[in-house]
Amino acid sequence: MLDQARTLLQPSARSAVSPFMVMDVMAAAARLEAQGCRIIHMEVGQPAAGAPAPAIAAVRAALSSSPLGYTEALGIPSLRRRIAHAYREWHGLDIDPQRVVVTTGSSAGFILAFLSLFEAGDRVAVALPGYPPYRHILTALGCEPVGIETGAPTRWSIDGEALLAEHRARRLKGVVVGSPANPTGTMLSAAALGDLIRCAEDAGIVVISDEIYHGLDYAFPAQCAARLSPDCIVINSFSKYFCMTGWRIGWMVVPPMLVRSVERLQQNLAISVPTLSQIAAEAAFEGRAELEEIRKGYEANRRILLEGLPRAGLNSFLPADGAFYLYADVSRFSSDSFAFAKSMLEEAGVAVTPGIDFDPQRGNRFVRLCYAGARADMHQAVERIGAWLKG
Repeated sequence: MLDQARTLLQPSARSAVSPFMVMDVMAAAARLEAQGCRIIHMEVGQPAAGAPAPAIAAVRAALSSSPLGYTEALGIPSLRRRIAHAYREWHGLDIDPQRVVVTTGSSAGFILAFLSLFEAGDRVAVALPGYPPYRHILTALGCEPVGIETGAPTRWSIDGEALLAEHRARRLKGVVVGSPANPTGTMLSAAALGDLIRCAEDAGIVVISDEIYHGLDYAFPAQCAARLSPDCIVINSFSKYFCMTGWRIGWMVVPPMLVRSVERLQQNLAISVPTLSQIAAEAAFEGRAELEEIRKGYEANRRILLEGLPRAGLNSFLPADGAFYLYADVSRFSSDSFAFAKSMLEEAGVAVTPGIDFDPQRGNRFVRLCYAGARADMHQAVERIGAWLKG
C-alpha cells in the first residue's frame, strides 16, 4: 500500500517552484527566538503597525451584528466604489467601480491576472532583481517567466529598449512592472513608465502594474499605470500602506473586457474574498491620518539606515525611492548572500533576506533590509551590524 501511494502521490512538475526564501528566513528567525534570542526582523516586508483604528472598529461592529456570509465574487459593491473613489483622491482618475475586483491579497490578483491573460507556454517578462512570486506563480501556471536584468543606467527597472530586445528574440505576451519595486525600493518616473507602456502595447505586450507600495513614495510621487493606459492591469493591496498584511485583502483594476473572465475565475477559485476583511478594508480608508503618521515613521527609519549603515560598513545601496526596503551590495564582504544573511542572523541577531531570492544571476552580491519596523529597532540594527562587520 505504501509503495502504491508513493507511485500515485508524486508532486506535479508545475509544483516544483523554488521556495520564497524570505519565509524560510522568517522561520529560522522564529526558531532562534524560541531559544530566547532577541531578533531584529528586517527580512519580511511587513509593517510593524496593525490595521488602522477605523478598520478594527468596523470589524468589531460586524462581528456582533452580521452572519458574515459570502459576498459577490467581485467584492462588496460599497468597497469597490470606495476603491474607485480613492483613485480620484490619489490620482485624479475616474475609475468605473465595475472595473474593480477585490482579491485575497495581491497574490490572488496576480493569479487571476495571469490566468485571464495568458496561455500555458506564454512568455512574461519580469525585472531582475524582482519579487520572486512573479516568477514562481507564472511557472506554476505553466507560463515562462523571462527575467530581464536591470542596472544603474535604467535605475534598476525594465525600460522599453530592453523589453523590445527580448521580444524580438522571442515573442513576449506580457510584462510585470513594479514601482516602487520590491526588493529595490526604486521607482519609475512618469516619463519612464509611460515610455515602457507605449513600447509594450505597440508590440502587443500586456502590462501588469504592481502598485502595492503606492502611498510609500519618498523621492517623487508614484505614477499609476491606469493614468497612462486604460489597457493596463493594475494590482494593489491593503497589505503595505494600510498595514493589513494578515487580512489578505487586495484589489485589481482591469479593462472592461476582462471583468467577466476574472469574475468567472474568482467564482470558481475562491467564491468570494473573506467578508470580514472586506469590511475592514472599506473602513481603513477613514484611517488616512493614522496611516500618514506611520508613513512618516518609515521615512525616519529610512534616514536612520541611510545615514547609519555606511558608518557601520554597508555603504552601497540601490536608489531607495519608495516602499520600505534597502537593497544593499555586500560583495566586499561575501560572494554568497545566503551565507552572509545566515551569519548575520545567527551572530548579530538581525534577520535580512539574501538577494539570491530576488535575482538568481546577481543576487549573491546583495541582501534586502526592510525598514518597516520600530525606530528603536533600526538604531539597534545599525549598532549590531556595525559591531558584527567590524568584529
